[in-house]
Amino acid sequence: MAERSAPLVTRRRLLGAAAAGALAPHLGPAASLAQAAARVPAGGAPPLATGPALRTLSFNVRYASDEIPHSWAERRPLLSALLCTHAPHLIGTQEGKFHQLRDIQTDLGPCYDWIGTGSEGGSRGEYMAVFYDTRRLDPRDYGHYWLSDTPDRIASNTWGNDNIRMVTWVRFADRITGRRFYAVNTHLDHISQPSRERSAALIARRLRQFRPQLPCIVTGDFNAAAHANPAYETLLRSAGLTDTWDTAESRGTLYGTYHGWRPLTPDGDRIDWILTSPTVRTTATHLLTTAQAASDHLPVAADLVL
Repeated sequence: MAERSAPLVTRRRLLGAAAAGALAPHLGPAASLAQAAARVPAGGAPPLATGPALRTLSFNVRYASDEIPHSWAERRPLLSALLCTHAPHLIGTQEGKFHQLRDIQTDLGPCYDWIGTGSEGGSRGEYMAVFYDTRRLDPRDYGHYWLSDTPDRIASNTWGNDNIRMVTWVRFADRITGRRFYAVNTHLDHISQPSRERSAALIARRLRQFRPQLPCIVTGDFNAAAHANPAYETLLRSAGLTDTWDTAESRGTLYGTYHGWRPLTPDGDRIDWILTSPTVRTTATHLLTTAQAASDHLPVAADLVL
């Protein structure tokens, strides 16, 4: 997979190309979240990132729906307030639909942008969108591929996935530290274990085609329990990645990261991960339990030093 020398990447440019000329949406002024943020309870937050640390989140935001309870209209203020409160530099999101991601970007404000394309092509389907703080991160290249036997074919699905699954990756330059790195974001199938294993193997192969001197940050909902699934072992062994939950100098309380709006499960299965190259130092990682009403998954937060 040869890399490209890309021009300035923004959600408007990328989505315009992906939708074959469709007009980019107009984004209104950023919404005020002071009242919503005040309602987010204290606790569950990582210590504030300082110095060179890159605050990174992996967050299955759950697709937007109108079903009550847990409609997008109900969840949006909670999710947006949480993101604004913790102010991550990098967010790998899963399951978001186009209008939902547009809402999130509006709420985050003008300092944030995002890169992504729909799993079904153009603006259709679910996105593996990568949000970033433009004050900190400068995208230099990007790409997408699908988790199938034909990964470069848009919307391809050959492994019996229940949904079309894909990967979005971005090569960033850090404006503060000068370091460059890859951010890779994905969502593995929730039903097919063979698909999860083949997806992990494909991701590992693609990671090996990146510039070897640059570290990688891999975010995702992997639908596979850490330390208990071959897909997890493949990414650590074949891709040479480490699990930030294991390597962190400080970590919070462990819960199952999928809760389905039920009470949290202490020491439950951790199916949402942030993985990195071994050279990346993880100073802290936590599950943001204050997000429990915002999505059916807990976001994973990690402070990373490249």
